[in-house]
Amino acid sequence: MSQQGSAGNVLAAVASLFFPGLGQLLQGRILAALLFFCITAVCYFFFVLVIPAIIGGLFHLWSIIDAAKFKSGS
Repeated sequence: MSQQGSAGNVLAAVASLFFPGLGQLLQGRILAALLFFCITAVCYFFFVLVIPAIIGGLFHLWSIIDAAKFKSGS
């Protein structure tokens, strides 16, 4: 998973599509995975309030894009 567009990044993006933060976890980025999951889960929990649901959706989308565009530092 060393470059953008690699098979690993595509797999990570698909994983994040189904479960926010899972793609980051597959890439070994535990803190990013926890943050994406917690923020998205809390916002989706308050979906009745509309604005948190929109914010949760944006974070979920950001999680997918972030997993797809990740470039490892090593």
